[in-house]
Amino acid sequence: MKTLGTFGCRCVLLAALVTLCVAQIDIAAAGDLERLVSPELLRHAGLRIIWESKLPMKEAESLEQLLILGNRVYAISDRNYMISLNKENGKRVFAKVFAPPGVPVPGLKLYGDELWSAEGSKLLQYDAESGDELKSVDVGFAITCPAARNSSFFYVAGTDNRLHVYRVDDRVQTFEVAAENSSTITSVIADDNLVIFATAAGNVLGVAPDAPRLIWQFDAADAIAGPVVKDWMSLFFASADTSVYRVDIVGLPEIKRLVWKYQAAAVLDRAPRVTQEVVYQYVRGKGVTAIDKETGSLLWRVPGGVDLLAEARAKAYVITKARKLVVMDNTEARKLYSVNFGAVTVHAANAGDERIYIADKRGRLMCLQPAE
Repeated sequence: MKTLGTFGCRCVLLAALVTLCVAQIDIAAAGDLERLVSPELLRHAGLRIIWESKLPMKEAESLEQLLILGNRVYAISDRNYMISLNKENGKRVFAKVFAPPGVPVPGLKLYGDELWSAEGSKLLQYDAESGDELKSVDVGFAITCPAARNSSFFYVAGTDNRLHVYRVDDRVQTFEVAAENSSTITSVIADDNLVIFATAAGNVLGVAPDAPRLIWQFDAADAIAGPVVKDWMSLFFASADTSVYRVDIVGLPEIKRLVWKYQAAAVLDRAPRVTQEVVYQYVRGKGVTAIDKETGSLLWRVPGGVDLLAEARAKAYVITKARKLVVMDNTEARKLYSVNFGAVTVHAANAGDERIYIADKRGRLMCLQPAE
């Protein structure tokens, strides 16, 4: 009887432990499945989940940025830990410390199958599939803005207010150019036909890609805010002179033509987001303004708006400072509805397709798409 009683007690104890473990596993699983935005709110917003992920963040670490480059989403923490995810399914491609903690990375770019960025005075190249560093070159001066490249050259702006041009193959400098007023270069974009750089004095210059030859110049009244956005042969940019501009490049030889100028009535400090039919501009203290791409006329405003998340079927999805998703009808220029996105603290601005990428500091990441 004593042996049987001991065995019975052990069985009861084992069963209790198993039950407790299962309960703990269930609790952990429920915690793991805690969603960034509830299914009920997503249904109200007309959105469906494409994929979601919980990124590995250390206890004192927080997610700071989401970037979309090519077919990847790059999540970057405040310690410069970067996770590359497949944009279509959320599967991890690589994860690594991209730069020492506290070292600012002024711009991450993709060209072909290579990532590249500037860090201090260094131009760095990485394999986009593995994240491994391929090449590094110290240009000998502080780099003032994200560099640009085409098939033949790198274009690197320095604190000497000059644009230095290096051959891709051997990193040998071939020439340099500058604005006539020697103002600081704030952004550079390039393709095989044209290089465009903007300055703190409000100049936008188009130069030959392979020689120090000015093709055209446009002058705004104040500094150009953020990079110039090139859409085919149209350029869109914002200026601290309170205006958003569309300038077209026309003719042979190429000349610039001002198509429209939208007065925002506030100093602008960010580049616009440009889609097929609409230009979205963040205006400090006012929100997000939608401008007709062809005419430059006002479509609507979202007071307190921070950024465009995505655009789909003539609907704009705007995130606000109060962490609400506001959905606007671009055709009728009116608000459709808003949804609480209170847990969302990090987002990607996606002007390329209809998917929405949102996250929080803890690393909960969600990819959404309109359900229609």
